[in-house]
Amino acid sequence: MDKVTIYTDGASRSNGKENNIGGYGVVLQYRGHTKELYQGFRNVTNNQMELKAAIEGLKAMKKFNIPVEVKTDSAYLCNCINQKWYVKWMNNGWVTSSKTPVENRELWIELLDLIDKFAFIQFTKVKGHSGEPGNERADELANKAMDEMI
Repeated sequence: MDKVTIYTDGASRSNGKENNIGGYGVVLQYRGHTKELYQGFRNVTNNQMELKAAIEGLKAMKKFNIPVEVKTDSAYLCNCINQKWYVKWMNNGWVTSSKTPVENRELWIELLDLIDKFAFIQFTKVKGHSGEPGNERADELANKAMDEMI
């Protein structure tokens, strides 16, 4: 069966500190073709870049009826989608179980809106820095994005 595989990675140097730099990398693969995306940002968190990578990967899709597998090393991203944390957040007015506002709400909403467009989409957790070529390349692109911000 034909499917698009999207490898995503996000990173942030000096995560959580002022004047940091972050970036995301995306590798889309379909029928032997590859498309790469990356971009750098200032004053962002690693989690924001992980979400942004998934968002930009899905935004690059032109068709929504082709199965898509998003492969990420982000437990934050995978767990939210696969364990449906977002359903509880939405039902609680975007507040966590500990009664604090959900971080990165705008990015989550954007991602969930994109996911809804696809007929079949799955998120798969891959181990980072384990030699999987697509994941390694997405990591390289995220680092390239940050390097270009310096």
